[in-house]
Amino acid sequence: MKKILAGIIALMFIVAFGAVVTSADAADYIGAKKCKVCHIKQYKAWEKTTMAGSFENLKQGVKVEEKKKAGLEDKDYTADAKCLKCHTTGYGQPSGFTSIADTPELAGVQCESCHGPGSEYKGLMKKDKKYKLTDAKALGLIIPSEDEKGCMVCHGADSPFTEEVDAKYKWNFKERLEKTHEHFPLKHEH
Repeated sequence: MKKILAGIIALMFIVAFGAVVTSADAADYIGAKKCKVCHIKQYKAWEKTTMAGSFENLKQGVKVEEKKKAGLEDKDYTADAKCLKCHTTGYGQPSGFTSIADTPELAGVQCESCHGPGSEYKGLMKKDKKYKLTDAKALGLIIPSEDEKGCMVCHGADSPFTEEVDAKYKWNFKERLEKTHEHFPLKHEH
């Protein structure tokens, strides 16, 4: 009987632990307009950044000189997988950007490109206005100011837009973080 009880407890632990581990992986991308509900000031600041309009840069006739400097042709890149991974939100991930026709709400580099898919922590925020930041992090929230590795996925060596191409592409994490959006007080304290 003790072995059966121990086995049941162990199974319950594995199931509970597995749910915690996979909850961030199970999160869906929801798009910046849903983030805007609680983060209006951050959204308005982000909306003015080049990240917000980055998908437009993939179109033919846009940023022609920049493309030439980087050794790229002036053509339509809006379906090019090498470009979409850095000019959209969640490309190649379940529930992420697939095409402008199917997921236009995820075009551009949005909140979730840096902070991770938001469905899980959005649910937490709706349920508990006084949630702790650690609770949101446990559900997949990423705080870029704590680690710039995620930024380097798009701003690293794989990008055709580097400092060698043009000095304006020099990457400075702290400066870029400040330009992305000001961290105004949130609608609800955490």
